[in-house]
Parts: sequence; structure tokens; C-alpha cells
Amino acid sequence: MTPNERGAAVALARVDALHTGLTQIVLEGGNLDGIAAEVARVLDVGVAFSSTDGRERAAAFSEEHRGLLEEHGLLDPTGRLRTERIGESARAGAGEVRSLRVAAGGVDLARLVCLRGNGPIDADDVHALERAAAVAALLITREEAVTAVENKYRGDFLRDLLLRRTSDDDYVAEHADTFGWDLGRPVVVVCAEIDPPGPEEPAPSRAQRRQWQERFSAAWRQVTRALDPATPSVDFSSEVVTLLPVGELGSGAEAAVAGHDVVRRAVTAVTGDKGGGRRPFSVGVSRVASSLEALPEAYAQARRAVEIGRRVSGGGSTTFFDQLGLHRLIALIPDTGELRAFTRDVLGPLAEATTEAADLRDTLQVLLDTNFNVAEAARLQFFHYNTMRYRVSKLERLLGPLSSDPHLRLDVAVALRVLEIAR
Repeated sequence: MTPNERGAAVALARVDALHTGLTQIVLEGGNLDGIAAEVARVLDVGVAFSSTDGRERAAAFSEEHRGLLEEHGLLDPTGRLRTERIGESARAGAGEVRSLRVAAGGVDLARLVCLRGNGPIDADDVHALERAAAVAALLITREEAVTAVENKYRGDFLRDLLLRRTSDDDYVAEHADTFGWDLGRPVVVVCAEIDPPGPEEPAPSRAQRRQWQERFSAAWRQVTRALDPATPSVDFSSEVVTLLPVGELGSGAEAAVAGHDVVRRAVTAVTGDKGGGRRPFSVGVSRVASSLEALPEAYAQARRAVEIGRRVSGGGSTTFFDQLGLHRLIALIPDTGELRAFTRDVLGPLAEATTEAADLRDTLQVLLDTNFNVAEAARLQFFHYNTMRYRVSKLERLLGPLSSDPHLRLDVAVALRVLEIAR
């Protein structure tokens, strides 16, 4: 037997041994961690399974492997594999990284990422990895079928709880225990929604939207599990609702600060570096709910916060209900025509959608924030004092005696807030 024939025989035996081992793992009820470990052992490589956007689901990476990926910009600060940079193959120093699709029925389920730190990944390795990807696809398909049923059950239960459809404490406690949720602690309700596509983007298909939502929901579940495994996070079809714990701090200012911190950590982790095809999203956050009875009101607060936040700040915003201020009241007025009429009556030409009007509104807001301290307003806008005096005169010609009439200033301040919502 020639050396080439011996090499081919060894490679074939290795592939067969791997396939046998993987099949045994699946038959014994194993998971992706087991598959990753077996591939890593047989091929002497580092292996990870990730979502299509690179969020790790299972891995057999050493610290050296992770360090090499990070060194070459293939791992983002949140631990996401930058699959968009890896493509099918990428160099990692003297080694190589490969990414293979894990697919079934023409649908991408995951990515198999393989790293050999001291050399290339050859054709025989790729053949073995393709076998592993096929086995992983069977396992993921089975897991997703079970997960879909579990998520629907959990979603129905949490929706009933948030909409006051159940009042039996024993029923709630029993189901919360079944899901591994801790509902007996202060939480903030977080509603997260994927932002609509921009005008320059093609309209997505229903299947595409569903794929975005499933990936988004999975990201929130993974992040919240890492923060606290007993945290509920469910997909309500068009939004992901999460009950983030804030510690045993009651419902005062200290709890509010803790709630803001934990939300920002979660949002940062879900956002990552925005790579891998992730969609921008908006978040609304309730006040702290210290009991089950307070959850329905907290859910309504979070829904209101995400709606107003998107209208005021646009997409990609994180809005806390306890910071909405006057916008809470303005948003209760259903007649947007009346709101627009109010802004036109109070602001006159400053309500127009022109660059000059927007510039004057910015100056007006700074003057209101400084209680019409012209010197301070000029400093904040980097204007000469005389320039700001001229602008004050112009504003008073258009709107009236702002510097001397507190009632007029109040009307103008409210109109500026209304304009942010009723554009």
C-alpha cells in the first residue's frame, strides 16, 4: 500500500469512526455539546455550533482557541462568532477556521465552526465536518420541534398572567416551578421589538420575518439564561417579553437604578456588535414590579414605553417608563390631528419640517432648559452672546414674549414635546 493509499484509508476510518460516534450520541439522547466534543476529539480541532448570526449554542473550544479567534477579530466582545467575517474559511495565524451550514429542508438551522490552530483544515476534515453537520441538523430539528411546543406553552401562560387572565396563585406557582421560573422577586418587564425595515430595504417575506423573530427570541433567551437561569423570556410573536430580576430592593429609587443597569447589560449583550445579519430593535422597560399583582400594569408600562420611545427617538431606542415624563400624557391623546393643530397654533412657523425651523427649535429648547439665561444658552450652543440675543428677538417676534410670560413658555415647552410624537 502506497503512502497516499494509507493516508486515504486512515482518513476514511476516521470519518467512519466519527459518524458511528455521532450516531451513538444522538441515539442515546445526547446534545450539541456531545457532538462538538466528539468532533473535537476525533479531528483534534476546536468546534462550536452557533446560530446563523454566530451566537454560540455549544462548543468544544479551549482557551487557546478562543484567544486565537479573538486575536484575529473573529470573536466579538460578547463572545459572538463573527460568522460574516469567517465566511466559508478564514485564516487564523498559522491555522484556519472553517464555517459550514447546518441545514435541513433548505432552511439554515445553525453554523458549525471549526478551528485548527496549527495548520489548515484539509478536504478529509471537511468531509468529516459535513457528516457532523448532517447529524447536528437531525438533532437540532428534533430539539426545535420540542422547543416550539414548550415556548408556546410558556408564552400562553405568561400572556395569561400579564393580561390578568389567571388569579389562582397555586396555578401560577405550579407552572412557574415547572418552567424553572422565579416569579417571587422584584422584576422589570422588558418588551423588545424588531424595528421595521427601512424605506431603502426590500420588503421581507413572511418566512423571513419569522426567521428574524425566532433568532431574536433565541438571543434574548440565551442572554437572560446567562444572567439568571430562572428569568422568564418568551416570544409573543411580534415581541419578546422578559421579566428581568432587580434584586431584593423593593420598588424605590435604588431598585429603579438596579433595573436600568440590568436592562442595559441585557440589551448590550443581545445587540453585540450588530454583525451577523442582526436586526435593530427597540426596547421598552416598566417600573419595578414587586409582586405578581403588579405584573399586568408593568407589562402595559413596557408596551407604552417601547411605543413612545420609537415615536420620539426612532428605532434602536431603549426607553424606561419612569423617564417618559410628559410624553406619557401626550401619548394618551388618540387624536393626532388635534395634537398637530396644537403645535401649529403654538409654534407657528417653527412647527414646519424645514431646516431653519428645526434649528430655531433647537435654540428654543436650550433657552427653555436654561430658563432663558441668554449667556448660558449661547455657551451651550457655541454662539456669540449677540448672536443669541438676535435669536431670542426673532423667537419672540414669531411666538410672543417668551422671556417674560411663564404661561407662554409652558405652552411652547409642551408643544415641543408634542411635536416629537405627532410629526
